[in-house]
Amino acid sequence: MWWHSLLGGMSAGGVAWIVFGFVGQIMFTMRFITQWLASEKAKRTVVPLSFWIYSILGSIVLSIYAIYRRDPVFILGQLPSVFIYCRNIILERRNNLASAAEVKTMDS
Repeated sequence: MWWHSLLGGMSAGGVAWIVFGFVGQIMFTMRFITQWLASEKAKRTVVPLSFWIYSILGSIVLSIYAIYRRDPVFILGQLPSVFIYCRNIILERRNNLASAAEVKTMDS
């Protein structure tokens, strides 16, 4: 097959890992696209929940890929980010709940 020579005779399992890594990179890239589109729609800078979801998913997949590759630089660059992205979702959710409670208090 043509892809066999392109990938240097890599096994099917090796190709599957490369595809897995690219899927993670695509998910990670989608966060920028969704943030850009949401900001264009709002005519101001916004960070939608989908930005954080894509960030988490992309970082998890890329972290798994980095662990498979045994690449400490790549692992250190991706794995801690997962926790930061989760924390940002928690903070945003708390902020939204506080804002909703404030509005409800004002309406009473």
